Amino acid sequence: MSDPDRWTTPAGVTAAVRRRWNDGTLLRAYAIGGTFPAIDVPLRGPGAADLGEHFDASRAWAESMRRASRAGRAFHIDSGRIGGRLAGVTEVPLRAVIDSYEQAWTLLDVHDEAEEFRHLVAASVELPRVYQWALSAPVAAIALASSWSAVIAAYRWLDSHRGSGRYLRQVSAPGVDTKFIEHHRGVLAAMLDVPAGKSAFARELGLATKPTTVRLRFNPAALGMPAGVSEAVLRTDELRRLEVRAQRALIVENEITYLSAPVPPDSVVLWGKGYDVEEAASIHWLANLDVTYWGDIDTHGFSILNRVRAHLPHARSLLMDRETLLAHESHWGQETDPTNVALTGLNAAESTLYSDLVTDRYGRSLRLEQELIDWEWAVQRLI
Repeated sequence: MSDPDRWTTPAGVTAAVRRRWNDGTLLRAYAIGGTFPAIDVPLRGPGAADLGEHFDASRAWAESMRRASRAGRAFHIDSGRIGGRLAGVTEVPLRAVIDSYEQAWTLLDVHDEAEEFRHLVAASVELPRVYQWALSAPVAAIALASSWSAVIAAYRWLDSHRGSGRYLRQVSAPGVDTKFIEHHRGVLAAMLDVPAGKSAFARELGLATKPTTVRLRFNPAALGMPAGVSEAVLRTDELRRLEVRAQRALIVENEITYLSAPVPPDSVVLWGKGYDVEEAASIHWLANLDVTYWGDIDTHGFSILNRVRAHLPHARSLLMDRETLLAHESHWGQETDPTNVALTGLNAAESTLYSDLVTDRYGRSLRLEQELIDWEWAVQRLI
């Protein structure tokens, strides 16, 4: 005897067909004019032993299946006979069979969506990458049906302007602007076979991206600047091309500390901006200078130092030591989201202090922010 609660419901038949819709099987075959991939759903229902104790439930279940079939418009029912001398012979549904697109679309109520997909695939035949993407992601393509012509226009413009060095702001495709491209970047990236990340998308297409910049302070002679100019924000690529006469460089994490740091005649001071420090550290002429990095004494401070060392292995850390930490106990605070990743670019003393921070040797999630270090203490070690 079976449990009526475990009998297949009409919703179970719909779910079996819905899976073939969601994975694209039905839509792909429909769009290319293929034979319908028939779906055969075995029905778990009453057995002969149920006709006594669950006779009414068995009859109601069979009737619900017949109603759900909509007289064969949603699915056909293959029936069989159960019962015998004691309970009588009764005909019950055994299988639900869907063997046409019309049945599947009726069952799922997706006639309009299926037609939209067929039309957008037909509109993409001359663009193989767009065509293949639509067939590979039918449900996602249907979600774009109302803007499909704009998607195609964006694809055509981007593909034809590979390597042009233009900004996306210069797009001239009908119905397309930068916001449209940004909103659909993932789809367009898949069609164009480039990474979907904002910078990588433009870079791989050979389009222009917003230039990165580095802010720095200097003695004008050290950077060949006009007299009276002591600070600048320069494009990273242009800064790399400057002929520099400086001997020393200090990279500072905190902005106010960067503005306060003394600038000796032969030095430059660069604002690291936390994890953006790689913009400054990647300037190739720093490899020929005596470079010092000053950041917070916390796990992220050492993680940023590790990034600096990836570009400038010779860079020394400043005021990121145990002596400075212990001398400023009254200014200790807590990191809200400490890290514990392995940092291979630290020296022995830095690695030991980093380990102490990770293991909470001096306190839970301990940090000493750069701007809380006594200024006189700091200046004596900066000069």
